[in-house]
Amino acid sequence: MRKMLAAFVSRVLSGVVQKPARRVLVASCNHSNDATFEIKKCDLYQLEEGPPVTTVLTREDGLRYYRMMQIVRRMELKADQLYKQKFIRGFCHLCDGQEACCVGLEAGINPSDHIITSYRAHGLSYSRGLSVRSILAELTGRRGGCAKGKGGSMHMYTKNFYGGNGIVGAQGPLGGQIAEAFNMASLWKLPCVFICENNLYGMGTSAERAAASTDYYKRGHFIPGLRVDGMDVLCVREATKFAADYCRSGKGPIVMELQTYRYHGHSMSDPGVSYRTREEIQNVRSKSDPIMLLKDRMLNTKLASVEELKEIDAEVRKEIDDAAQYATTDPEPPLEELGHHIYSSNPPFEVRGANQWIKFKSLS
Repeated sequence: MRKMLAAFVSRVLSGVVQKPARRVLVASCNHSNDATFEIKKCDLYQLEEGPPVTTVLTREDGLRYYRMMQIVRRMELKADQLYKQKFIRGFCHLCDGQEACCVGLEAGINPSDHIITSYRAHGLSYSRGLSVRSILAELTGRRGGCAKGKGGSMHMYTKNFYGGNGIVGAQGPLGGQIAEAFNMASLWKLPCVFICENNLYGMGTSAERAAASTDYYKRGHFIPGLRVDGMDVLCVREATKFAADYCRSGKGPIVMELQTYRYHGHSMSDPGVSYRTREEIQNVRSKSDPIMLLKDRMLNTKLASVEELKEIDAEVRKEIDDAAQYATTDPEPPLEELGHHIYSSNPPFEVRGANQWIKFKSLS
């Protein structure tokens, strides 16, 4: 009897072990090259037509978007860990939950386009081309950081990306002047997309409580606008393409509001649950998470297999861990370089330190 039972259990277990292998083989042979998806219609202001309500996602693009969003998510979670371990000091604004905004925005524009943003800049810094290593090293104030360890969370830069700005709203006038510096016509006809990432809270206050009108896409008054589902990377991509084409055609500027959500508090000093409930955050995670939405779409249309996405997840974890190791062991910039790069071009001069007897040489 025991032998018969053992033989039966052995057959069952062998069947369980073999079935996943067959599914992997079938999945690897039956990938779709692309799929068409419906996306949420954008709310429009002073526009006769808006972005399309269907779009095509290729397998290649889907895998790239998934990897990028996972990198941003895990990079921000690692920054949270490094902050709590006191490797990161000062202000630190995380964007986990808003990954579809930076990835979808980059997917809808050209690498040669210019971007300036606010203080919640880590995701855009990565999507604009900075490495995870250079971002985390900047957060920890190391020489290998993208701003040589002097900028921190709110001041990261790379080609055609002008930060990261610590002053609320500073990117508006600065962005306008950057555009004029590139001789992009008069201010009214600037080919600019003004993007508002509305994560429903201004620091610790709900937008519903603080704003007379939460229709931020209408705030340009005479400037047309559209409100976009900022939790859907495909919706953000198509809206960005539409807005960019609108501006490039010479019609003037446009306002684009991305309705999104941040999982962390306003900054690392904000627990994020004193003005909203944990249930609210979990509800968004379970129903509207941008990575989950893309993953489900790709699996349901056979653009990717579960095993492929798990492999990407493992590669991302390793990349983040390696970057964190670098960010905590790379040397800090020497004190004598504290006054460097204040101006882009100038003769050397002395910068006073914490008291009048400490001075640093300023070099461009």
